[in-house]
Amino acid sequence: MAVQRFHTGKRMSDAVTCNGIVWLAGQVADDTTQDAAGQTRQVLAAIDRLLGDVGTDKTNLLSANIFLADMADFAAMNSVWDAWVADAGKPARATVQAALARPEWKVEIVVTAALR
Repeated sequence: MAVQRFHTGKRMSDAVTCNGIVWLAGQVADDTTQDAAGQTRQVLAAIDRLLGDVGTDKTNLLSANIFLADMADFAAMNSVWDAWVADAGKPARATVQAALARPEWKVEIVVTAALR
């Protein structure tokens, strides 16, 4: 299967597919005035859109890597994550604290999924 790239910009693609797998670039919130829960909602909505763009959805998640600027936001992020992933395929997941590229970002999420 050929490699396909989606929403490619100067530096990167938002999604890449190959051999039945989709890799998404890290997703961050557009409205950084939101708290961790609000930013998580935005990030998960972006993931939903990108997965839809390539022909799959969150029920086919394989893995998720979650980066939090502050682990004090772990419970707030999880409250949104748990509601979003509730009836979907729950992926293998890791959550770590990390210095994100911009100080106003509270959460960044990277997922890999199977194509339908």
